[in-house]
Amino acid sequence: MAAGTIDYDLHGLVGVRLEGAGHAEAAAVDRQLGGMRGALAREPDVRVRFVDRLDLEGPLRLLGTGDAGFAGDAFVLLRGPRKSRARVGIAMDRIGAGGGFVAERGLRGVPLLIAAVNLAALGRGVLPLHASAFEHRGAGVLATGWSKGGKTEAMLAFMAHGARFVGDEWVHVAPDGRLHGLAEPVTLWDWHLAQLPAIGARVGARDRARLRVLRAAAAAAARPRRGGRLAALLERQLHVDAAPARLFGAGRLAPAGTPDRVFLMRSWAAPEVRVTPVDGGAVAAAMAFSLQYERAPLLASYQQFRFAFPDRANPLIEDAPRRERALLDRLLAGRAAHAVDHPYPVRLEALFDAMAPYC
Repeated sequence: MAAGTIDYDLHGLVGVRLEGAGHAEAAAVDRQLGGMRGALAREPDVRVRFVDRLDLEGPLRLLGTGDAGFAGDAFVLLRGPRKSRARVGIAMDRIGAGGGFVAERGLRGVPLLIAAVNLAALGRGVLPLHASAFEHRGAGVLATGWSKGGKTEAMLAFMAHGARFVGDEWVHVAPDGRLHGLAEPVTLWDWHLAQLPAIGARVGARDRARLRVLRAAAAAAARPRRGGRLAALLERQLHVDAAPARLFGAGRLAPAGTPDRVFLMRSWAAPEVRVTPVDGGAVAAAMAFSLQYERAPLLASYQQFRFAFPDRANPLIEDAPRRERALLDRLLAGRAAHAVDHPYPVRLEALFDAMAPYC
């Protein structure tokens, strides 16, 4: 391979290739993909080429308030992860089917990269599921649900009791039913760390110091006659992102798992944790809409792209809901599952005590 070319092999399911990547660009993508580097024996599903400056034909016409634009036949994203500034050309009509990105160097991360990986996986008959997965006493556990529904909390609760980590945030269900996680950083909130001192001790000293400062500032801002809006802003920053290997140790990372137990995680406005049986088909029906919600940022960019280029469609994006529902039904229909209703934030030990008997 040429200098600056780096391959990522995501469990043999999706391949990503960087071209012209410097140290900073490679480090940014490592964080996004969990550093899953590996030589590809086939053409990549997603390509990311880094350049000093995009070569555009004519002036850039803006879409919205500087989120995207287009020039000539190029569609350009102008925001990266967490609204950081970026200039990234994306072949939206071919994303997920061999198309990719051309990004100017210096960005914090490639926008829509995980969405492109998930779309490529879907095109190969793999179900990208918004979920966490782990192994507990020999049983594979899949915890899925709506955003902020308690998936990470379930994983953390069981990891505190010796479970093995498979994935968090996104789990790819292969055609053979095996579960493979993207090794993305795990987001740990301040209240997670307060309940998990052993895991919290593995978080870097700089991150712990930053949390102490933010916690004190949020408490001060929440006092009477202070700015409640500022307190809310500070509280939304009370988290750290850390690699699974750092949090749990490489020996507790499982390369794959099985969906022996399925939980639908749901937060509610009640103080107790309750576990009740639910039909797997109902979980599939609910998660079909969760996956559409998670794809919203990709769809927003796709709609901007179609505004700019009405004659250039992406059949895979438009067919994604049907493909997902078919794969969800194959995985879950007829399967016994359980719904877990819990307060949020939740006491992690109570969550474990409620779920463990069903594992």
